[in-house]
Amino acid sequence: MLAGYEGYRGEAYRDAVGVPTVGFGATAGVRPGERTDPVRAVQRLAADAEAHAREAARCIGEVPLYQHEFDAYASLAYNIGGPAFCGSTLVKKLRAAPPDYAGACAEILRWIYAGGRRLGGLARRRAQEYRLCMEGAPR
Repeated sequence: MLAGYEGYRGEAYRDAVGVPTVGFGATAGVRPGERTDPVRAVQRLAADAEAHAREAARCIGEVPLYQHEFDAYASLAYNIGGPAFCGSTLVKKLRAAPPDYAGACAEILRWIYAGGRRLGGLARRRAQEYRLCMEGAPR
């Protein structure tokens, strides 16, 4: 899922907000002109995705989730970063008593801006993440 959202670029480029990016959306420590190959890019994607999923799980805490809900949240966390995810209204809604599952899923749809601009690619990605999150609703 993430590889399809991110797309592959073998040479570093600046994303929509100017962050050096390479492979399947990797940004940490990327320098302009850096190169990668598909095998290394997939390995980095797997490691980065796992790290973001762990951070998302830490922030969500003991809230019971279906796997498809967690997958949607982990995808969002990969894209916006752990600090933004952990500080989001989405996480606050999940950690409410009782959890606001539908409200948390709906929060995904708010993350469609980068650098103050609405991006069509982000809107499409968020719509897919939202559908995944709401799979089998109501809760």
